Amino acid sequence: MAAIDITNLNHNQLNDLISKARLRQQEMKKEKVAKLREKIHALIKAEGYSFDEIFGGTRGKRRSGGGVPPKYRNPTNPEQTWSGRGKRPRWFNDALKAGRKEKDLLV
Repeated sequence: MAAIDITNLNHNQLNDLISKARLRQQEMKKEKVAKLREKIHALIKAEGYSFDEIFGGTRGKRRSGGGVPPKYRNPTNPEQTWSGRGKRPRWFNDALKAGRKEKDLLV
């Protein structure tokens, strides 16, 4: 590769060179990651396994919230529930202030 003499470049040319170099760095990183991914898949396949068997089958999926069943229910509005995790809902605090006990609000 030929060396680039940057001493004769003006400000705009130098900025252009820097941005092109950064883009090339990003491209090279993506290429390296793709090659590594191919090697990993080939190794897994050579051993007789699938990617999901090795890594649990959750690739690209996010866990959804709300997987915890409700523990408490609002007696005045049964559609309102609370799992017992996180900040207490207003209806829960209001029921406690009104003299109810936590065990009275259990589902």
